[in-house]
Amino acid sequence: MRERFGNAILAVLVLAAAGAIAFLSTRFGVRYDWSHAHSASLGDASVALLKGLDAPVEVTSYASRQGSLRAVIADFVDRYRRVKPDLTLRFVDPDADPDAMRAAGVSVDGELAIRYRDRSEHLKVLSEAEFSNALLRLSRARERIVAFLEGEGERQPLGKANADLGQFVAALADRGLRAVPLPLAATGKVPENTDLLVVANPQVGLAPAIAAELVDYVDRGGALLWLTGPHDGNGLDALAAALSIRVLPGTVVDGSGQAFGLGDPSFVALARYPAHAITRDFVLTTLFPQPAALAQLAGPRWHVESILRSSDASWNETGPIPKAGDASATIHQDAGAGEIPGPLDLGFALTRVSPRPDRREQRAVVIGDGEFLSNSFLGNGGNREFGQRVFDWLLGDDAQIAVADISAPDRTLELSQGALNALAIAFLAALPLLLAASGGVIWWRRRRR
Repeated sequence: MRERFGNAILAVLVLAAAGAIAFLSTRFGVRYDWSHAHSASLGDASVALLKGLDAPVEVTSYASRQGSLRAVIADFVDRYRRVKPDLTLRFVDPDADPDAMRAAGVSVDGELAIRYRDRSEHLKVLSEAEFSNALLRLSRARERIVAFLEGEGERQPLGKANADLGQFVAALADRGLRAVPLPLAATGKVPENTDLLVVANPQVGLAPAIAAELVDYVDRGGALLWLTGPHDGNGLDALAAALSIRVLPGTVVDGSGQAFGLGDPSFVALARYPAHAITRDFVLTTLFPQPAALAQLAGPRWHVESILRSSDASWNETGPIPKAGDASATIHQDAGAGEIPGPLDLGFALTRVSPRPDRREQRAVVIGDGEFLSNSFLGNGGNREFGQRVFDWLLGDDAQIAVADISAPDRTLELSQGALNALAIAFLAALPLLLAASGGVIWWRRRRR
């Protein structure tokens, strides 16, 4: 009876301990990351960023119910939630209301919308670098003033027409940028509190006084984004000279567009980009309708770097371009007409020491296409994301959270033919014989007993 009583008490204690452990496991959790280079955990920079955020973060994923994408996204976001418990995730099925998704600018299954305070960003690439850097940009509190030149036939920053920039400017507003129209013909001067001036593809010739003020603004150290395109002249030759660049004649056509399903040769699609802070880790394809090529002037006063470059199958076509689908019409490069074979530069990033007293770095960007950020083409590929990167760099918001490369190590095992033969003999002959011999020995010993 004493032994039975002791066993009963032991069983009760074991069950009580198991129940206590089960209860505590619902209140407290312990996790260990045994993966290579801790690839299943956030880096130190991301953890420090999350601890510095003093408001909730809302993440909305526009992922369909089919497949395993939602589970992948939930597992990824859970890494951030473990550090910041007030980070929430909700899913919206894009198939339930496609019109609403298009109105919200959602174009990729699984696209994320991150909201912090009154700002938001959309992500199409699921990675720690993209997610953490989006949070870093959203955490910056100062509002930036972006002035858009108007009155000279430019694309309207708040317009809803196909050629205007209303949708892109609305996305900038969510990121803490305030767009203001600048009728330079009336004001005569760019305000001093302007963080960035945008000249969006003027369609009429600028008055000499306006062009002179633009040059003077650059000479004073102002940041500039100039979206240009094929044109016969809009009074900005002096601005181009001040930036040490030249817009080449004609429209860039690219024969490699067929690989992207483009029937119009004047639509240039890019999937590779020159190395630059703007294009770092950028993997999305961008589409540029009828861009112009750019060239550097000799003896530049700026440090000029290419950020967009066409393929070897491109050139600047100075003649008429056949319509898409017209199989009877062909075009080819004509060196006699001044057409230059590719690759051609479609965008430049320019830097120099600012003439202002702070001697900071002055930045400017010139892109030979004014339409890729328009309402008509903003949703194509990575146009929106590339435009946001350009604005971030021009405004000095290009600081990146460094995420170490945590790719798996090389586990390839290379063996000579002799080693392979030895392994085959060991596993196919020696090991079975060894097992048979050990079985025989055991049988013999038992018979002797």
